[in-house]
Amino acid sequence: MTNVQYKVIVGLEIHVQLCTKSKMFCSCAVEFGAAPNSRVCPVCLGMPGVLPVMNRQAFEYAVLVGLALDCRIPMFTKWDRKSYYYPDLPKNYQISQYDLPLAANGFLEIPLESGGGKKIGIIRAHLEEDAGKNLHTAGNFSQVDLNRTGTPLLEIVTEPDMNSGAEVRALATELQRIVRFLGVSEADMQKGHMRFEPNINLIITKDGAEYRTPIAEIKNLNSFRALERSVNYEVRRQLDEFLETGQVMEMGNKTTRGWDDEQEVSVLQREKEEAHDYRYFPEPDLVPVELTPEWLQQIRSRLCELPLQKQMRYVEQYKLSDYDAGVLTAELSTAEFFDEVVRDGAEPKRVCNLLTQTGLKIANEKGCTINNLGVTPEGIAHLARMVEADTVSSSSSVSIFEVMVETGKGPEVLAEELNLIQKSDAGELERIVDQVLAENPGAVEDVTGGGKKSKKARGFLLGQVMQKTRGQANPKVVSDILDKKLD
Repeated sequence: MTNVQYKVIVGLEIHVQLCTKSKMFCSCAVEFGAAPNSRVCPVCLGMPGVLPVMNRQAFEYAVLVGLALDCRIPMFTKWDRKSYYYPDLPKNYQISQYDLPLAANGFLEIPLESGGGKKIGIIRAHLEEDAGKNLHTAGNFSQVDLNRTGTPLLEIVTEPDMNSGAEVRALATELQRIVRFLGVSEADMQKGHMRFEPNINLIITKDGAEYRTPIAEIKNLNSFRALERSVNYEVRRQLDEFLETGQVMEMGNKTTRGWDDEQEVSVLQREKEEAHDYRYFPEPDLVPVELTPEWLQQIRSRLCELPLQKQMRYVEQYKLSDYDAGVLTAELSTAEFFDEVVRDGAEPKRVCNLLTQTGLKIANEKGCTINNLGVTPEGIAHLARMVEADTVSSSSSVSIFEVMVETGKGPEVLAEELNLIQKSDAGELERIVDQVLAENPGAVEDVTGGGKKSKKARGFLLGQVMQKTRGQANPKVVSDILDKKLD
């Protein structure tokens, strides 16, 4: 039987729309959902004789991402024209960067499903202007909306260091967290703020010889699910094609393919253009950009603790699970709120439970972030301390949290108003325990008998005490009293 083994090779191109107020080379507003072709001007429409002017903030945002990816930032970079004809590109060229990108030779560490991490090389990150958007939903003709034309677009290109759909998804997810933490992009994929284009091929070993399949690039993916599934599908497709036809890289050019999300298959679009097809040449209407050490340092000062670093710190410093730390660092606002509550003296694991199990649930229902719920870090810290001190139970803290959001009242006031303060008076609880034991001799006998019914009977007795105190008894104190009485 023929011995066939293969290795998956994936590199990823990521396009990130930067959240500047105006476009890359003109003053038109960047605004999602505006009426078609209402956010355009002679510059982004490519009218004769107009001149572009660089958006300084977009350039600084791009450099900031490059720094976060440990890239080398050259002090000199320039703009280039990339020529191609397409209906959504009114100038018939795109202002981009070719041989002198603003960031190069970096890396991004991703977490692996098996544990640990893996460094993925970053070849380059360069800035360019986005194209418009073709629409095909109006009937048997197409339309074009040029509002997006000229939006600042950061393209990040990785080394082909990923070996599975899961790793590609992990890198995309991590990059989304980074740009959001830095505040340079909303990274909302439903709005097209992040788009992914994986380049996939296989190294196949057959009967001792090594072959490489032609590279396929899947275009314009806008969800993590589609990204992972398209890579996994393309792996199967290329392996089947090789086994059937023997086609290898030397026999075919790189192709671009679209992704059919309903059928979950990739579809051939065209052979991929090479760099010379775009006729790159220096942009004559823009001067090069020269960074000064002072300017670069000013940009560098905006770097914050990055999400994976923060996640690892939560695990090491606060002994949180990797999953909980990942939930807290999914959004910068949640992580910052957590940090403030902990700084106020609350126990980190207790705070984590309050925020991940209650706070995020309420925030999702209201369509906002935790810091916009109307509760303060001081209030949540006070609630966490009340749970730690057994003043209120964990289940009661959920009710208190919910009413805090609705009323803005403090946790102590609400615990009194809602009658949720736990009874921990041993003398009072002992009298109630004695009463319950006297009323339920059968359950007492089951516990002291030590048989199969013992655990269930003990739970029943504890439940009877809680019922008589309307849930206000401290379960730990009651449990201790039951242990003493039933020994």
